[in-house]
Amino acid sequence: MRTNTFLFTVLVISIPYSLLADSFSFSNYYHDHMVLQKSSTGTTIWGQSSKVNDVVHIQIDNKEVAQTTVSSHHIWEAKFTSPSDNAPHTVSAVSSLGTIHISDVLFGDVWVCSGQSNMEFNLHGVLNATAEFADSANYPNIRFLHVHRQYSSSPLTDIDSVDAVWNTPSEKSLSSFSAVCWLYGKYLSQHFNYPIGLVETNWGGTRIEAWSSPDAVRRCAAFGRKRNQYSQSQLYNAMIYPLLRNTIKGVIWYQGESNAAHAYKYSCQFLEMIMDWRTKFNTASLGTTSSSFPFGFVQLAPWREGEANLGFPQLRWSQTSNVGYVPNGLMHNVFMAVAMDLPDFHSPYGNIHPRYKHEVAYRLYLGALGVAYHETDVDFEGPFPTSATIDKSTNIVTVEYDRGLHPIEVRSNDGFEVCCVNQTTTFCNAFDTHWINVTMTSHSFASISLDVSSYSHGNHVTQVRYAWRESPCAFKQCAVYGKMNDLPGPPFTYYVH
Repeated sequence: MRTNTFLFTVLVISIPYSLLADSFSFSNYYHDHMVLQKSSTGTTIWGQSSKVNDVVHIQIDNKEVAQTTVSSHHIWEAKFTSPSDNAPHTVSAVSSLGTIHISDVLFGDVWVCSGQSNMEFNLHGVLNATAEFADSANYPNIRFLHVHRQYSSSPLTDIDSVDAVWNTPSEKSLSSFSAVCWLYGKYLSQHFNYPIGLVETNWGGTRIEAWSSPDAVRRCAAFGRKRNQYSQSQLYNAMIYPLLRNTIKGVIWYQGESNAAHAYKYSCQFLEMIMDWRTKFNTASLGTTSSSFPFGFVQLAPWREGEANLGFPQLRWSQTSNVGYVPNGLMHNVFMAVAMDLPDFHSPYGNIHPRYKHEVAYRLYLGALGVAYHETDVDFEGPFPTSATIDKSTNIVTVEYDRGLHPIEVRSNDGFEVCCVNQTTTFCNAFDTHWINVTMTSHSFASISLDVSSYSHGNHVTQVRYAWRESPCAFKQCAVYGKMNDLPGPPFTYYVH
């Protein structure tokens, strides 16, 4: 059935607009109650017309703000300066074929929420869903759009018209909307008190290749290819490409579980996808979306209890371009929510789908404040090591966090391993058998100590790593947290000197 639906959709969408006599419309993205991006570089609006070279006038509340002409591809697109207030407006497009309107339009920040099933996980499934539905009425300035699922072997001009409406908050409209996306927008709305637009475009069980353009896939071709209807740009073509003309603030992303079996590839794939999306959004939106727009992601949550499979921890590392934290020298204007300490082994939706989306969304929100909104007083990162040294007289490895400047909180002595080898020039890869579990013996203001005396006789400790497990700890009980911000230190591997 899916194949038949797909073929029908493509046939409908691929009818040349020139064959539709006297047709003039907004893109399917534009509807009543929507939020348009408020931007100093302008805001785009676009649509289609059967009349090439026709002049289109854009009005806000009956006042002209821009004009453009219909291209040879039957597309009209304009950018205009957005209103500075939070009030609702009517946006109109006027041509020789008629006048079209969208009403109750707000101007604020628009965030795209994408990925696989944990981004798709709806608000109905969170632990306090009833309270969230009741509370949603307090946020009338949050508006949201759910892009209908479809895939395509070639780029589509517009999103699917099925269910392409912007909603205001209610139990009915939110029940099937992304929990992480909504909660993230809610926290932003509480903080800024201006309109927030949320665009959900995701599909459970999908790989990053599906969401990457052919250009991005090609740049990581050395890592090999996997072909099926959900990979090799099929979802990018149908669920990202049609959004590129729209002005956005940024993206949040929750995906990676389906790529864990080949986690080492992800460092290239993820970075290339981010950079490619940025370039293409900027170009297609007439420069109104930043070419370095903020990109937030969720570092993979736990899955199976007690499982030693190393695909998940390796993918968490790859998500940071093998650095361990973001932003970093490769991943500019990127923020993340560490989620490895949020297991839900008894989730009725499967233990790969933890219900703790409030924590995930709040950690993303903190990252957005620090990175996307440049709020310097926000401590949005957990502790990360800045040195690891061994005292050979005592065989104690000391790991210091954040140059000793910020206090840590220790909740467990577990989760640490050292690479113990017979040469100082030998190092362990992620799957090496020379990794040995060690226990934290003490800690201070901003450092922890590991006793390696039982393992170092005739050997050399060359590396230390932390939380390198699929599910490294019980709920919020990993070893090291920031004392002031309650955020977990992310997994790491670090050389010992």
